[in-house]
Amino acid sequence: MDDSVDPHEQDHVLIIEDDERLADLTRDYLEANGFRVTLEADGANGVERILTLQPDLVILDLMLPGEDGLSICRRVRSDYAGPILMLTARTDDMDQVLGLEMGADDYVPKPVQPRVLLARMRALLRRREPSAVSDEPRLTFGDLEIDNSTREAFLAGERIDLTSAEFDLLWLLACNAGRVLTREEIFSQLRGIKYDGQDRSIDVRVSRIRPKIGDDPNQPQRIKTVRSKGYLFVKDI
Repeated sequence: MDDSVDPHEQDHVLIIEDDERLADLTRDYLEANGFRVTLEADGANGVERILTLQPDLVILDLMLPGEDGLSICRRVRSDYAGPILMLTARTDDMDQVLGLEMGADDYVPKPVQPRVLLARMRALLRRREPSAVSDEPRLTFGDLEIDNSTREAFLAGERIDLTSAEFDLLWLLACNAGRVLTREEIFSQLRGIKYDGQDRSIDVRVSRIRPKIGDDPNQPQRIKTVRSKGYLFVKDI
């Protein structure tokens, strides 16, 4: 058991996992660490359970009977604002990229190390707390407005559809406009872990954010890739 005090005690976690033994062990561990846990084994019920319960966090297995995790993630993403942590037994990089593209906030490969899972969950839940990156609640760059108090962004007055993870990355980049942020810095700020040199989640999210904020994906002007370093959010374009 982790004896540290967790400010997210009694947060509600929905685990959608058909491996009964793994689901039970995960539930027991999380409950021992102060979480309230609901289990669901059938992917066919996944969408309804997420939208009805609106848990603080969803742990979603990739391979499920009835409906797979990728499909569930894609279908709920527009109506569920909480973080989705995807579990995958596969090591294929494409599965992880697809999960992120469908709106997952993070992924953990099986077999799951309980402390690693707990650390990733806490990092995701911390995103709901006020950001310490900037004292300004709202940043404006031309017709792009980013409001950290409501966690919304607007382009020419129209609300942009961003996942929680996409907003966090956009806000972090915008708060550091004019300065190159390395992948190491981004991982440390957003996920609380070291960059392993292989993870493509940040790159996937940047590619999804660009068109949403009116940036040309082929010749980006607002969020530029700095080769071998990271990303630069340009103040004035």
